[in-house]
Amino acid sequence: MKNLRKIGSLLLVACFLFTGCGSKSGKNIEGNLSDIMNKVYAGVDEEMPEFQQTELTDDNIEYFLGTKDIDYKEGLASEPLINAMAHSVVLVRMNEGADIEEAKEKIKSSVNPRKWVCVEVDSKDVIVDSKGDMIILIMVNDYSKDFQKSFQTIE
Repeated sequence: MKNLRKIGSLLLVACFLFTGCGSKSGKNIEGNLSDIMNKVYAGVDEEMPEFQQTELTDDNIEYFLGTKDIDYKEGLASEPLINAMAHSVVLVRMNEGADIEEAKEKIKSSVNPRKWVCVEVDSKDVIVDSKGDMIILIMVNDYSKDFQKSFQTIE
């Protein structure tokens, strides 16, 4: 019985070591956020209108994510130059040791897919995902899964 417990404990430790303590986060995406954002868009086959990139600050983060209560290092939002389209893609690089899963939950429960005056994103098209130390918020009608797939394939 004791040997069985030891084996079980060793297997559990090995599982945590190889999976990043149960996180599905994976390898960090290297590079500056603007280049990463451009790669996310390049991986989506749909033609998109012109967008502007806005650096996240303590003053605007709540507008883009619905919360400012996350431990982030830097962030970048991409939204259309003309706001007649409900579309927002936000990259957030988290600080080392930050609880990424908790931050994702805060964003998902706080973000407003109806923040624009005359347009909105369907709730099924609001995706909060992560890879390594980066979180992506995607609010794009009909193409959210395409953006998510593009983000997950970036190395």
